[in-house]
Amino acid sequence: MSDDLGTPNLRFERQGSIAWCVIDRPSARNALTPAMYYGIKRAVQLVNADAELAALIVTGTGDVFAPGGDLGGRSDEGETFPGGSGVDVLPFMTIRDSNAPVIAAVNGICQAGGLLIAMMADIAVASDRATFRVPELLRGIPDATYAAALPAHVGMAVARDLLLSGRSFDAAEAYRIGLLSRVVAHDDLGAAALEAAHQVLRSAPGARAQVKRMLNERYGHVDYQTMFWAIEHSPELREGMRAFMEKRPPSWVPHDAPVPGPRI
Repeated sequence: MSDDLGTPNLRFERQGSIAWCVIDRPSARNALTPAMYYGIKRAVQLVNADAELAALIVTGTGDVFAPGGDLGGRSDEGETFPGGSGVDVLPFMTIRDSNAPVIAAVNGICQAGGLLIAMMADIAVASDRATFRVPELLRGIPDATYAAALPAHVGMAVARDLLLSGRSFDAAEAYRIGLLSRVVAHDDLGAAALEAAHQVLRSAPGARAQVKRMLNERYGHVDYQTMFWAIEHSPELREGMRAFMEKRPPSWVPHDAPVPGPRI
């Protein structure tokens, strides 16, 4: 397999037995196009297929890890990815099920699909500057992966809080609620991610795969049928996207409900 991930917005870099997938789309604050989602999936597959590589670290650039999908529906010149359903493009289950360890080095803003990438990684190491949010319901998206995975990470009460409110929270809270396991000083993030990868690689790969399979069975059912029906047909999702682009509250928000910031 080529190291080309199908988009100029992802860099695949080799550092000995460790590969880095760097999300680098500063023009759109690292918002993920379909080709970028698929490119991250391809990076995981590439590492698993290459005998010279043992683990993958996913990180972002600047003050953004990944804010989720590009809500403007944009793609960039030079991007390619195969056709198929949305499920085929998404990297989340591929990250979760990877035999090669996947480490998320969360350098900054991390929400929506970006947070799912961190959650599905074997270990997520976050900068103490990182911030998090689960904003899907604010856009009218009934996200199936979050509904299945978030309660397994943080418990039902906290999952309800984060999903239904869409509020922002910092790295200290993400660590306290068990959403991720490591928070380090921002300048130490790269070294800490490498250390995490090397620690996981000390475990026996066959036994590790079996333990990962058993751990992954604790996730709930991922109802992609409902999610992708909504993406195709729901008027709420179309209104949520329009409201985001027009920098206004969606029509379902009561007129007397305060909405923080220019974009929610």
